[in-house]
Amino acid sequence: MIDTRGFGCPIPVLMVRETLQKEAPASLEVLADARVAVENVTRLARSMGYQVAESPDGPDFRLTLTKE
Repeated sequence: MIDTRGFGCPIPVLMVRETLQKEAPASLEVLADARVAVENVTRLARSMGYQVAESPDGPDFRLTLTKE
């Protein structure tokens, strides 16, 4: 799991990209506290071949990235 809460863009995208490139996990959960981070991480993940499911996590967002 990557916790991007508290970081402004582009840091959440960079954190997720680094993990996807280095580890190429079959799935990954990402916590975010900003809608813009959700949108940008979703765009990145889809461009790298991942499906993205979004769900609320209290006041935050939980993204589940799954390799297609």
